[in-house]
Amino acid sequence: MALRMWASSTANALRISSASKAHLSPAFSFSRCFSSVLEGLKYASSHEWVKHEGSVATIGITDHAQDHLGEVVFVELPEAGRSVSAGVGFGAVESVKATSDINSPISGDVVEVNSKLTESPGLINSSPYEDGWMIKIKPSNPSELESLLGAKEYTKFCEEEDAAH
Repeated sequence: MALRMWASSTANALRISSASKAHLSPAFSFSRCFSSVLEGLKYASSHEWVKHEGSVATIGITDHAQDHLGEVVFVELPEAGRSVSAGVGFGAVESVKATSDINSPISGDVVEVNSKLTESPGLINSSPYEDGWMIKIKPSNPSELESLLGAKEYTKFCEEEDAAH
C-alpha cells in the first residue's frame, strides 16, 4: 500500500502540466514509461536515434531501449572507416538482461566511435542522448532520414509497442 501511494505521488510530481510547458518549452517529452524522447532527433523503430548536424550524423540507442535492456555492461562498436547500411547491424550492446544488435538507421561511413563506452558502457544508461552516443557517420544518403520517426511519432510507437507486450 505504501509503495503504491509513493508511486502515485511520484508520478504526480513528475507530470508536466501544459501550463508549465508553455513557458518552459522543454526539449523532451515523456512517454507513459517515463523514457525521454528528445525533439530534433530522428528515431528508428528498432530504437536507435540519429542527430544530423551538417555533414555528420551521431547515432545511439534511445532512452526507451536502454531502459528495457537494463544495466549495460559491454558495447561492441565498429572501427572508424567502416561503412554502415540502413537497417543493418553495426554493433551490439550487452546488458545484465540480454545482448542486442544495434542497427544503423541510415547509411554512411563511420568517422568517429565513442571510445569512452569501452571503459564506461553504463554511459548508455545514464546519458543515452549525450555521453552515451555510439558512432558518428558521414551519411551517404541523407534522404534516408525522411523515413525515420519524429519525437511524437516515436513516443506513440513506444507506447503502442509497450501496450502490446
